[in-house]
Amino acid sequence: MNSTANQRNNDIAEFVQSNPSYYQTQFDHIGSRAGFTWTFNFIAALLGPIWFGMRGLWNWGLPFVILETMAVIQLGRGLFGDLGAEARQRIVDIEGTLSFRNQQLQAAIEKQSDKIEVFERTIASLETAIADIANEAALADASASNVALLGLGMLVVIKILEGIVANPALEKRFSLWLSDRSIVSGLSAQRNAVTVSFVLIIFIISTVHFAFPGLLVWLSTFPTDPQIRLTAITGIETAFSFVKSNGRFVFDSISLGIRVVLDFLEIVFVGSPWPVVACFIIMLTWLSAGLGAAVAAGCFLTYMGLFGFWEKAMTTLALLGTAAMLSICIGIPLGLFCARRPRVYSVIRPIMDFMQTMPSFVFMIPVIAFFSVGKPAAVITTMIFGGTPVVRLTVLGMRGVPDSVREAAIAFGASRWYILTKVDLPLAAPSILAGVNQTIMLSLAMVVVASLIGAKGLGEDVLEALQYSSVGQGILAGFAILFCAMILNRVVQGKRD
Repeated sequence: MNSTANQRNNDIAEFVQSNPSYYQTQFDHIGSRAGFTWTFNFIAALLGPIWFGMRGLWNWGLPFVILETMAVIQLGRGLFGDLGAEARQRIVDIEGTLSFRNQQLQAAIEKQSDKIEVFERTIASLETAIADIANEAALADASASNVALLGLGMLVVIKILEGIVANPALEKRFSLWLSDRSIVSGLSAQRNAVTVSFVLIIFIISTVHFAFPGLLVWLSTFPTDPQIRLTAITGIETAFSFVKSNGRFVFDSISLGIRVVLDFLEIVFVGSPWPVVACFIIMLTWLSAGLGAAVAAGCFLTYMGLFGFWEKAMTTLALLGTAAMLSICIGIPLGLFCARRPRVYSVIRPIMDFMQTMPSFVFMIPVIAFFSVGKPAAVITTMIFGGTPVVRLTVLGMRGVPDSVREAAIAFGASRWYILTKVDLPLAAPSILAGVNQTIMLSLAMVVVASLIGAKGLGEDVLEALQYSSVGQGILAGFAILFCAMILNRVVQGKRD
């Protein structure tokens, strides 16, 4: 028993490094009771967020930095600030207007104009406003002591709260440290310097900015030179022009490939007789998802035909099918390749993060610069936006295949191709199909955006409805897009839950 207690005390001393006897007592007190235990750490209350940062407890330190900064700002405004400065600036602005109105009044009196009374009423109103704002400024100046007391009260309450939560938070960190020694422990000169510098910079700059507005202009306006932006714009445009002029063959080849697939799908969906297309879609839905889904698909197609959306809906399906097909044909092999090569995936993953986080209207700019406006540009934009889920979920599904199953197949002499086609892909199929479904749905979400750069289809109707505030047209076209999404979802997802 004594050896266990001694070991615990040694661990606490190694963890805290400073004042170990105090923390041994506090940790024993906290650990002896269930639930929250009331303790108070005076050093933590005195140093505030600096103490929490020095101990690596930034999940508490950052909120306390914000709270103490607010309290210090109020204290600084009350003690040193000019609370009526904004009101007095408004008086100065109104006095300029008042001077101009007085000049107009004098001119009207000299000309015996019929607007004399109008100017007199305006001047009287401005004088009243000045008087009211002057009273407001006086009240603001008089409230300085209350603002300072409010800041002081907030600071005291925050300090008490910091002292109360410090020991339990550190004891929780100690419990985690016992099982994971990589967790930050003790004190280090570098962490202390960073913490003190960070907190003081936040306190000082925030207090100066709010308590003495206008004292340091560069605090409100970032010090920069417009020429920096102009130089960057020129450099980017030069780089794009160089790539476009020297890579014309590559861009034309990509556009041609997209155009071949798109033209084929447009012939299938748009050029074919509508009964043929409708029967094909209904049969495909029935085989994939059952009779109920086929009936629903028939109703959706009837809606599109009755309201005049048939051709645009088929154009949308052709555009979407091209983007989704290319995304899937590229994404699944890429996901299979990355699943067994972590280094390659570590390079691909930031690129996909960039593709998903960059707003669609931003990456449309380089696409238009390289491929001009039209359907190929719309397909590429859709692929950029919706092509990443199939890669991610393919990698996830492949990594989720149990190693024991693969090892058993290898033990029985299975080839790599057999393992891929008979083991990996069947077991990863649910995740891969989920990625395909997500890619199709995200691609459909780009229908309206793609219409901005020359894509035809249902997105045009929605875009026109937004431009001309045509509620009815927008709602009808929106339901058509929804029904396209539901049909595709049932075809891809099938009968799976």
